[in-house]
Amino acid sequence: MDLSFEHGFSLSEALDILLNEDTEGDIFIEPPNPHVDTDVDSADEDGSGLVDNLSSRQLLANAEIRFHNNERLGVSYEDLDSQHNTSQVHNLRETSSIVGPNQLSAKYKKWMSSRIKSKSKPCWIKGADFDIEKTSEFPKPDYSKYRNLSIVEIFEKFIDDEIIHHFVVETKNYALFLNYPDPNITANEIRCFLAILYLSGYNDLPSKRHYWDNGDDMKNIAVSQSMRRDRFLQICRFFHCTNNTEINQDDKGWKIRPFIEMMKKRCVNNFVPEQHLAYDESMVKYFGRHSCKQFIRGKPIRFGYKIWCLNSKDGYLVNFDLYQGKNLKSNSDYEKLFGKAASPLLVLLDEIPDDKRELNYNIYMDNLFSSPALFSFLRFRGYSAIGTIRDNRIPKNCPLTNKTVFKKKNRGYFETAMERKDGLLYLRWMDNAVVTMISSSCGSQNVDQNDEEICST
Repeated sequence: MDLSFEHGFSLSEALDILLNEDTEGDIFIEPPNPHVDTDVDSADEDGSGLVDNLSSRQLLANAEIRFHNNERLGVSYEDLDSQHNTSQVHNLRETSSIVGPNQLSAKYKKWMSSRIKSKSKPCWIKGADFDIEKTSEFPKPDYSKYRNLSIVEIFEKFIDDEIIHHFVVETKNYALFLNYPDPNITANEIRCFLAILYLSGYNDLPSKRHYWDNGDDMKNIAVSQSMRRDRFLQICRFFHCTNNTEINQDDKGWKIRPFIEMMKKRCVNNFVPEQHLAYDESMVKYFGRHSCKQFIRGKPIRFGYKIWCLNSKDGYLVNFDLYQGKNLKSNSDYEKLFGKAASPLLVLLDEIPDDKRELNYNIYMDNLFSSPALFSFLRFRGYSAIGTIRDNRIPKNCPLTNKTVFKKKNRGYFETAMERKDGLLYLRWMDNAVVTMISSSCGSQNVDQNDEEICST
């Protein structure tokens, strides 16, 4: 049996779902490919159509289950946005394994099973809202262990001796790889080298050599007195993060992969849990040639590397990952159900240690990631979420006023609707344009009927 379900499932698997779940529904199958080119019927008329008399080709044909409430199971994943148009998540079937922490597998299967068994029609409550007084408890952030640390000591919580030693070893290995003598680079020289790189980020000069130039408008005293120019250029020539003899052809970021993994580990370990987190993409400016380089129109930084980031409200980078198309850590089940943009969020959450991952975070995102399926799954895992949502991902039977009609409303007008089973609130209000949001915890609050902004979230 094919457990990937990448292109739907077979008739045999559809029969197993109905029998094992003890549910009723109609099965529609695609015509199977003929085994031989012939116009002879494949079976006698009195035996065709019975389950026990189906051929192997019929049992392996693609199938779709249609329940009596018109909910379908087995829809193709080819158009993800079209999938989000429905109020239920289709194609939710139990799989034998899940990429990621083992303890999530049982939860994941339980959630999918509950969605399969549910056959009730969506029940909408127009004008509903969450209880404002009901707030979930979250431990107060404790920064006491960082309070008396200097800036350098906090910096060394991330760029520590292990990372510096790694740079020393790999830089030496790369020099030998190029058949050059050992440059004998020390840990302190690597620290000084990195400090110069940081300084060059805000003190920009035409070239590296200009930091040692004798011109009054060029020379940087801090740089010139800390390291000789030729030594800096030598380290710059050999500086490396990984072994060039151990190339991973499947990883476009293999040259910096060890450094990325070490930094991810330190970001997560030094994270002091805060309830409010934000998930978004971030661009690192780069104009050179690389297969990971992206172009995003309308962004402040249009060319560069795209990084998936999970941040706290104060800007602390909790976890991150480099976007490179097909990611080595991608979870195929997450991608099929929630899309390639939202899938990294769940992977980043999976990488947080157990004691921090089990807290009830509030996660904020924009309409690139938001979907009823994602918010429902986050709610199942104990997380709250709120974000803007695209119109083609809102369930078709949602009772909110059509966007075209809504544009004629006065500024500040808003409507809410809640789907009772999922517990998700949809809110639409008129600002400079029509804004639609989805939330699993935060609702609307009527501030002042005479105020332009009567909706706050």
